[in-house]
Amino acid sequence: MVFAAQDNSSFDDLFRYNYRPLCLYALHYLQDVDLAEDVVQESYAALWEKLQEGTHVLNRKSYLYMMVRNRCLDHLRKKGIPTESLKPYDTYGIIDDDDAQERSQTEARLWTAIDSLPEKCREVFILSKRDGLKYEEIAEELGLSVNTVRNQISKALKVLKEGVHKLYTFFFA
Repeated sequence: MVFAAQDNSSFDDLFRYNYRPLCLYALHYLQDVDLAEDVVQESYAALWEKLQEGTHVLNRKSYLYMMVRNRCLDHLRKKGIPTESLKPYDTYGIIDDDDAQERSQTEARLWTAIDSLPEKCREVFILSKRDGLKYEEIAEELGLSVNTVRNQISKALKVLKEGVHKLYTFFFA
């Protein structure tokens, strides 16, 4: 399928649904959030230019992942890091490229769900789960009671579990 110049909605959808997963995918290679975002934005811009030139791209999502991967490897080569056998990795160690794509999509869905939490609930949840603070530390930092922190985290987990259940039901029921 080729994008026509007036077919911005398809490109907008491609951006909306894949930007965050692509950034997380690039992060598996680069370990630098700002650089990962730059690489993804450069890849979208390059794809847009190709499409405007009339280039046929059948699977735009796969093409973007390939572009992002190649641009990540280019950045690493410029830093003098050998990339011949380089694989993406996460906190558990080296993973294969397909696993990195799948994990980045899952991580993006999780962060989207976390972003949808009410502000205070999200803040408490992130301090607990991402930053590893204890309930008492969160309560002190935010001026809340420990019970309020406990309730906010419980609420967040319930919302996230319901979201996972809805997603599972949508795909498999």
